[in-house]
Amino acid sequence: MDAAHVVKVQEAKTHLSSLLAEVEAGGQVVIARGDRAIARLVPIERPTKRILGGLRVSVPDEFFDPLPDDEIAAWEGSLDEDL
Repeated sequence: MDAAHVVKVQEAKTHLSSLLAEVEAGGQVVIARGDRAIARLVPIERPTKRILGGLRVSVPDEFFDPLPDDEIAAWEGSLDEDL
């Protein structure tokens, strides 16, 4: 990563548009008050475009079969033997 461009608060106020253009181009700008850095302007990371159907999944036909009564009871929390 390149070194950040450091500017004082007054310069940042005066040249905000050009500093934002620098950030849009991939740079970083640090705003300082005196010798102390107080803020950093960095580009926002754009999310990558997701591809619909990019993850291929197949569901077996048995997935849609009815569950046995004891498994339904376990999911519903109504099994007395667990108490």
